[in-house]
Amino acid sequence: MSKLSHIDSQGNSRMVDVGDKPTTPRVAVARGRVRMHAETLQLVASGGHKKGDVLSVARIAGIQAAKSCSQLIPLCHPLLLSSVAVELTLDSDNSLIEISARCKVNGSTGVEMEALTAVSVAALTIYDMCKAVDKDMVIEGICLIEKSGGRSGHYQRAESAR
Repeated sequence: MSKLSHIDSQGNSRMVDVGDKPTTPRVAVARGRVRMHAETLQLVASGGHKKGDVLSVARIAGIQAAKSCSQLIPLCHPLLLSSVAVELTLDSDNSLIEISARCKVNGSTGVEMEALTAVSVAALTIYDMCKAVDKDMVIEGICLIEKSGGRSGHYQRAESAR
């Protein structure tokens, strides 16, 4: 069985030493959804929300969150991200907004947490901006879809798990 990398031999939390790891290109993609009433989705789509453009604010919040990941999650390394892209797709058939984040870095540790944080904060921003009209929203399915680079190589979530 594998050991948790953030726990030392005495059971104490620690930041993993990545100083001797090679710098390589690394990419991570995460996804999640915010499910809402059809009327709420229509309000977002039309741009008629009194708080402003929900999708633009959520996109910027996700990008900012990826850049701030090491300040939010105690044992994450601060990374010099080379790219953060947050995409929001409206799905009227299922009454939800799909969120996808892709983070890139040339570094000695991966960017999975940055991508997951971007999706999480974008979803929370949508919730915050729409909660006055829809308290039944659900944030769901936040997960890593794909990552590449580093010693562990390429990972892609199986289709059935999406």
